[in-house]
Amino acid sequence: MAKAARRRAVVALVAVLAVAATVAVVVRVLAPAEVETVAREPYPAAPAPTAGVIGRLPVAPLVVDGRLRVYAGARQLYADQPVSGRHRVTPFWSYRRWPAMLTAVLAQDTTVVSRWSDGKLVALDARTGRVAWRADGPEPGPVPEPRRTYAGTVWDPAGLHVARAAGRSVLVSAGPGGVGGYDLADGRRLWRADLPRDCRADVGTTASGDVVGVDSCEGPPVVELRDAATGTVRTRWRPPDAPDQLVVTPVGCPHGHSGCRGLRTAGPGGAGGKGWLVTDPGEPSAAPGLDAMDTVLDGERVVDTSGPVVVGRSARTGAELWRRADIHPARVLATEPGRVHLLTDRRELVTVDPLTGATRSSFVLDVGRDGIGWRPGRAYAVDGYVAVERLRESATPEDDDQGYFLMAEPVLLAAT
Repeated sequence: MAKAARRRAVVALVAVLAVAATVAVVVRVLAPAEVETVAREPYPAAPAPTAGVIGRLPVAPLVVDGRLRVYAGARQLYADQPVSGRHRVTPFWSYRRWPAMLTAVLAQDTTVVSRWSDGKLVALDARTGRVAWRADGPEPGPVPEPRRTYAGTVWDPAGLHVARAAGRSVLVSAGPGGVGGYDLADGRRLWRADLPRDCRADVGTTASGDVVGVDSCEGPPVVELRDAATGTVRTRWRPPDAPDQLVVTPVGCPHGHSGCRGLRTAGPGGAGGKGWLVTDPGEPSAAPGLDAMDTVLDGERVVDTSGPVVVGRSARTGAELWRRADIHPARVLATEPGRVHLLTDRRELVTVDPLTGATRSSFVLDVGRDGIGWRPGRAYAVDGYVAVERLRESATPEDDDQGYFLMAEPVLLAAT
């Protein structure tokens, strides 16, 4: 009897220990956590690649400081180098959080800010991958499930913008219930505004240091310009003859929807489009050169591809400054300060100076034996680099990723 009792006690103890071990494993696996893997190599120098296609990548790169490529994943962001490498290589650094999902990434100089599904903002030092600061921001609204390239996450970060105001760089994080401003240097919250959830939309930031929103809570929609440094509403403005359903699109933005120099207001589908400059505080000023949908802004110069030739115009007057008939038909693939990147039907990337119309570089977007039988998806340009998703010519938004993208490495990276 004593032996049987001891045997039962041993079995019970083993069972308790097994349950405890299982609980410990579950807690370790499911508990909130972050993993910071910092750089072990020196910060690389900025290369000076020759103009042409660099290589192809499976995911969309965010070029940081002209030295690194930063990528997004479901719960991770990571960097590789050199920026001119032909393929994605072993990460230079990486940062992972659990169980939150990564929703947006923004880079300014050597600071990389990530936004997560729980509203947390985490800034990394791009030179080392170390966490520079953390802050609590408004939770993001519903974000469409990203495709496998994560191009929308890094090239068009939803609800995450930066502005230069009051002598500092201000990070702006917006969600359905509010918007807040943070000092980009240390993450200190400068202000927060709690706002109605269903009748406002935040659009981006301006070159004059304002946060742009559209407010339709009380009557017809108006454009709201809020000081990025203090959160104070400086201007509420409704365009003349604006439609009841007002669509506001930022233009002339160095990256994403940040630091934009202009706006285009229109009705649904672009009807009745009007262009405006927002380079000075106060109400936007009319820019007839931006009225057409197929126009892009650089400084106060517009490049217009809506007609039979490519035309450079004055944004303020619409007056023609130059024209190029030799590169039409073409569409604007991407823009950056001092460069407008045009894509022809022959998949030739032609980069022009928006001030003069002169060609800065020109080459076919092709690598290896891939060919030119594709159409462009999302695209991005910074520091003379251009990246573009290549889609199947028959792709539709309803297709899965295999049917949507041209191949396993659909993103082309080029230097201009």
